[in-house]
Amino acid sequence: MRLRVRAITYLAENVNGYELVDPQGRDLPRFSAGAHIGVRLSHFWRDYSLWNDPAERRRYCIAVLREVQGKGSRFLHDATRVGDLVEVSLPRNHFPLAEGAARYLLLAGGIGITPLMAMVAELKRRRAEFTLHYCTRSPERTAFREELDLLAAVGRVFFHYDGGDPARSLDVAALLKEPQPGTHLYYCGPSGMMEAAASASAHWPAGTVHCEYFAGPAAASPAKLADDRPFRVHLTKSGGEYEVRPGETILEVLRRAGVETRSSCELGYCSACLTRYVAGQVDHRDPILGEVARQTHLLICCSRAASDVLELDL
Repeated sequence: MRLRVRAITYLAENVNGYELVDPQGRDLPRFSAGAHIGVRLSHFWRDYSLWNDPAERRRYCIAVLREVQGKGSRFLHDATRVGDLVEVSLPRNHFPLAEGAARYLLLAGGIGITPLMAMVAELKRRRAEFTLHYCTRSPERTAFREELDLLAAVGRVFFHYDGGDPARSLDVAALLKEPQPGTHLYYCGPSGMMEAAASASAHWPAGTVHCEYFAGPAAASPAKLADDRPFRVHLTKSGGEYEVRPGETILEVLRRAGVETRSSCELGYCSACLTRYVAGQVDHRDPILGEVARQTHLLICCSRAASDVLELDL
């Protein structure tokens, strides 16, 4: 769907907020806390979490950190203007907020605050017990600081500024050492924080730890296996057929052939490249799809075929 950029706001140093609305003022499809949308930027797509209240129906709000090496963020910061039309996907949620937990512990690092802002709005509406720990370098780099100040004043939000010095960062191991019964943990942030939180919460009860990766743990690509074999992908809608050799991905082959594809992390974590298949056997190599989803879909950035031909709904 095509949405209009109604407003661009300064949220923090190098962080802009983008408010997207229907050009005719109609309601947008509903989303839940933790959801994200894909945004088409020129000839590529990037995923961005929705940070506004899920109860809102007239706008989607995203926050974008300008990164030197991030062509998606540079395009939004440098080339996108109020009034522009942008193509976005329907909201998807791989980071849903559990119902009925006794309490919620939220941990954000930098721009990882975005999905947790929607969770804060939802938890406030539920009158649920929650605490947010928010780690940044400085107040100037802290998006939504003013919005969270009141919650900080009543002990629901804690800001942690490290000035770029790891020795001054939040002690994640100590924070997560003793989980309270009925507590669910949600965390999102840079790879270092994600690794620390994953390690520190490894002993928590099953099903109580939830996280959102947009670049994969330590930005590690899915492993290339020694027994990779060539196979062909057939596109049922366009009629094209292409060979995928050992060491290359379906996504790379289709992109090289000029087939329009959607991708973001390209590591098997964000699901931006989720594609339906209609025939063949899939060698799934992602860590996020459930068994039901794997019966009909695959992630073309990392998965391969276990059959000679794989037919995709493209």
